[in-house]
Amino acid sequence: MDRLTEMEAFATVVDQGGFTDAAKKMGISKSAVSKHVSALEARLGARLLNRTTRRVSPTEIGLAYYDRARRVLNDAGEADALVTSMQSAPSGLLRISVATDFGVNHLSPVLGEFLSEFPDITVNMVLNNRYVELISEGFDMAVRIGELEDSTLRARKLTETTKRMVGAPAYFEKFGRPQKIDDLNEHKLLHYSNQSNGAVWKLTAPSGEKRQVRTAGWLTVNDGQSLLNACISGLGIAYLPSFLYADAMDQGLVVEAIPELPAETQGIYAVYPPGRFTQPKVRAFIDFLVHSFADKGPDKW
Repeated sequence: MDRLTEMEAFATVVDQGGFTDAAKKMGISKSAVSKHVSALEARLGARLLNRTTRRVSPTEIGLAYYDRARRVLNDAGEADALVTSMQSAPSGLLRISVATDFGVNHLSPVLGEFLSEFPDITVNMVLNNRYVELISEGFDMAVRIGELEDSTLRARKLTETTKRMVGAPAYFEKFGRPQKIDDLNEHKLLHYSNQSNGAVWKLTAPSGEKRQVRTAGWLTVNDGQSLLNACISGLGIAYLPSFLYADAMDQGLVVEAIPELPAETQGIYAVYPPGRFTQPKVRAFIDFLVHSFADKGPDKW
């Protein structure tokens, strides 16, 4: 007899408290359930159930075996369900975490196309600038920019962005243009308050030397678009990713502060919980993003 069927018959008898109810649960005859349990006991060489005219209960050995058997049966059921879900059309609620700047400017505009392509998926996109714990906070995936801190998550690179210091031409006409990193001490710098490393810009000199510049200035804000708007209005110099400044630079509204400095390139990733298999809804959205951003970055936005 099939070992899993024997285990299922025994576990169902324990769950239902008897052979009659177990037979109803499994959709087979009472005698068939009894044969499965007897075969299991014979194979193991141990009595698993105490049988009386009034009730059936597991022996001490039977109770220990039940705990392990139930785990095996649950795993088998999950495996069957996984195969079914992997072959089914993507569906269900997809919870996404994404940084506000990138979400507003580049994720929101393409969501309509995704939802039209996958009408059985509903999306809950949470825009914030903090690091979320995917599993404990109930997110299916996140879009993250820069170095990935959590190595336990799976990740797929979507594209790249660069970071550069930019300001309005009018600002440089009024205050002059910095020629080197040290000149920034004499300028009005605009600070992004949600940087994980605090009020510090990490820059690379033309020589390759790594430098840090503290950025306390006229304006501190937790939104990159607001910093870009401040730059355009001539309030100072900001250190921004290309997915924010690219259009403004193409229009001549901002220019690079020190063009001689190497730009910092950062990856943009889809991250999701570990596991051998990816939920169809998550896989579908990541594939969609890879296609959507195929012609983007590092400076083409």
